[in-house]
Amino acid sequence: MDHSVDLMLLAGCGLLLVAVLAVRLSSRTGVPALLVYLAIGLLVGESGLGVHFEDYDLTAEVGLVALAVILAEGGLTTRWSQVRAALPAAIALSTVGVLISVAVVGGLTMLVLGTSFRTALLLGAAVASTDAAAVFSVLRRLPLKGRVRTVLEAESGLNDAPTVVLVTLASSSAWDTTSGLEVSGLVCYELAVGLVVGLAVGWLGRATLGRLALPSAGLYPLATVALVLLAFAGAGSLHASGFLAVYVAGLVVGSARLPHRRAVLGFATSLALLAELGLFVLLGLLASPSRLVDAVPAAMLVGAAALLLARPLAVLVSTTPFRVPWREQAFLAWAGLRGAVPIVLATVPVSAGVPGGTEVLDVVFVLVVVYTLVQAPTLPWVGRRLGVVEDLEARDLEVESAPLEQVRADLLQIQVRPGSHLHGVYVDELRLPRGAVLSLVVRAGEGTVPTAETLIQRGDQLLVVATTDSRAAAEERLRAVSRDGKLARWYKQPAP
Repeated sequence: MDHSVDLMLLAGCGLLLVAVLAVRLSSRTGVPALLVYLAIGLLVGESGLGVHFEDYDLTAEVGLVALAVILAEGGLTTRWSQVRAALPAAIALSTVGVLISVAVVGGLTMLVLGTSFRTALLLGAAVASTDAAAVFSVLRRLPLKGRVRTVLEAESGLNDAPTVVLVTLASSSAWDTTSGLEVSGLVCYELAVGLVVGLAVGWLGRATLGRLALPSAGLYPLATVALVLLAFAGAGSLHASGFLAVYVAGLVVGSARLPHRRAVLGFATSLALLAELGLFVLLGLLASPSRLVDAVPAAMLVGAAALLLARPLAVLVSTTPFRVPWREQAFLAWAGLRGAVPIVLATVPVSAGVPGGTEVLDVVFVLVVVYTLVQAPTLPWVGRRLGVVEDLEARDLEVESAPLEQVRADLLQIQVRPGSHLHGVYVDELRLPRGAVLSLVVRAGEGTVPTAETLIQRGDQLLVVATTDSRAAAEERLRAVSRDGKLARWYKQPAP
């Protein structure tokens, strides 16, 4: 057996183990794991172990596919019922907010640094997009109140599309001959067709996945992820926004009654982790530390413009019409995390041979690292100061369902977390809707059939059987009691 294969396998397994440890470190410190992956790439690269890598074309192509996988996971793990109320503000941030950010950052770059309009546009577009990987990994550990988290998650899934169009146009040979009207038309076409493709693939998944009788449960995660990624490839073949298509398809499919849902989402999350690892190690290999030092002053200027001027103005203009409170606006402004997306977009002009493209990549790389270190660890403190983070750990319940096809019922699995107000509630105080019943309480590894006098405790696992019609109301009631206790008001109490 070739020893080079052994070495590659050894390196790959080592990187995977480091990735798992990095996630644990990230959960303790609040710093996204992506920075650890970037550091690995830098250590292996030309200034570390001496691996020389300058394939910008490969990096751009792999980066776009990896981002599609990350967005697919983000869509699959987001419920439509959660994102629906936040969608108008997220759409405004992903369109109007992006344009404002590009204009502010690009204008200041031209004014202060004296760059060309093309370079300024590339910088502004690259840093205008928040990063789905960073947002999902950091914010899903924060028990945010209201719609703040869903606005940020939906925005990070949607705002890649317009920035990709802008960067691609500014990097193409048609830059000098394309009018502003043509650019506007192309952006509208890509977004509209990407949305249609995403919805079509999503509804196809809803119609077929639940009816498939696959011979192995392990095939459902593969089929689900492949179907969602089909939207990315399909939209790309039509020269439309694959990023928008894959996120929308994931959102539609993830909101349906998926067979083996836990296995599907676990597989998607693991695949996204692998995509993040490969992408950021590759980006770290591509970076040249000797050039990065020279890019620090420009990165500080562009980053400050994006963080302190462009982002707050974009949030203010985009969310004020939807009556978002100023405290939530302030948190939205500070939580616009950058990560893989800006760096991947910055590789596009380098790959296309645009003059000044390498300088754009170096500036964006330094900006992402420095401002991620500044923003991510401070988000819990900022959220508490602004009053948008819960003091307790009573976050939304993790509710898992397994379809019981023959009786049209679902089995809901609930973990009672520390800080959940389900602790201390008697079973008869749950007031579950008709068609739903708490059938089993698992405590310290032992299962018991509860009675009306059974007291729920933290650490318990609850199994609730609910008919298809009562499932939504049962989930809503359990979440309400988890947040507010047994006296939580039930807005959709079923008729007797």
